[in-house]
Amino acid sequence: MTERKEVNGMKKVVALVLALMLSLGMFSGAFAVNEDVEGEIVIASSMYQFVLDEMAELLKKEFPNLNVEFYYKGTTDLISQLSGEMGPDHTGLLSVDMLLVAEPAYSLELKDYGYLHKFDVSVKDQLAFPYDPDGYWYPVRVCNMVLAYNPEKVSAEELPKTFKEFAENPAMKGVISMGNPLTSGTAFAAVSALTEKYGMEYLDALRANNVMIESGSTALGKLESGECKEIMILEESVLKKRKEEGSKLAVIYPEDGNIMIPSTAMIVAEEKSKNANTAACEAIADWLFSEAGQTAIVNGYMHSVIKGFGKLPYDSVSTEQLISSDMGVNWENAYHNRNTLVDEWNKRVNN
Repeated sequence: MTERKEVNGMKKVVALVLALMLSLGMFSGAFAVNEDVEGEIVIASSMYQFVLDEMAELLKKEFPNLNVEFYYKGTTDLISQLSGEMGPDHTGLLSVDMLLVAEPAYSLELKDYGYLHKFDVSVKDQLAFPYDPDGYWYPVRVCNMVLAYNPEKVSAEELPKTFKEFAENPAMKGVISMGNPLTSGTAFAAVSALTEKYGMEYLDALRANNVMIESGSTALGKLESGECKEIMILEESVLKKRKEEGSKLAVIYPEDGNIMIPSTAMIVAEEKSKNANTAACEAIADWLFSEAGQTAIVNGYMHSVIKGFGKLPYDSVSTEQLISSDMGVNWENAYHNRNTLVDEWNKRVNN
């Protein structure tokens, strides 16, 4: 009986100590969520809708008192929308509070126009890709432009192993496809890199080879049917199809360099944003760079921006290997020559 009383007494003491520690917030990381983050924010992103849906569910649990609205839009379409909202004098209010877009060139532009809010992330020293030294944008996910084919329809030995040969090999005439840089930020980034490396003649070669310009889903369908032999596409699109549909479509990592596109996170300046809630946006940014946030990125078939993260997209090669073979994109060039590249594309490919 005495031992039972001692045990019960000890349980009461432990319970009181735990209650005191909880009241002092000593277990906040283990038990609490960010209940003090409140209000509303709107996040525009070019990430796949299924990734945004997963993030929305995770954020709802992490920030129970914050209403986060995601909406999907391709980066180039989003640029057009926001340009209209800014107006010719770049003073207009934007309909969003945060941006997760496909390429850093637009981050440079928004920074120049004074539309971004400066913030900090605790992992910036662990980032594998460049970030704005002034703290206005950080890479949050990595898309990777590659080539792809259907081994059930054609042998890899018959196909180009470089982006250059993809455009120039006459044997590929009429059986290649790629995205539209006028609507896709990642396609624009790829075209910017390829024309800087090979000149505007690269566009002439694409046209001479009768490249099909279409969405990723359409191109993948043509690979499966055999209508296309090879396509230029994001690695994530192929990996998603392999895992979720058991597809045999395969990736070719081009020998002249895959094109890595470190997509950025930006917070709109409070006086230029829809909900003027930069504090909540900073909290979201912290989460995006956390293990949970980066895991959601990897689950979306994209690569983490954190050095040695330890998790890879399904069926991909190591991020470090891809970085070592990255062709690279000159983002200053992509920003300052955007209109020129659009004009050249229209003249040489679309005309």
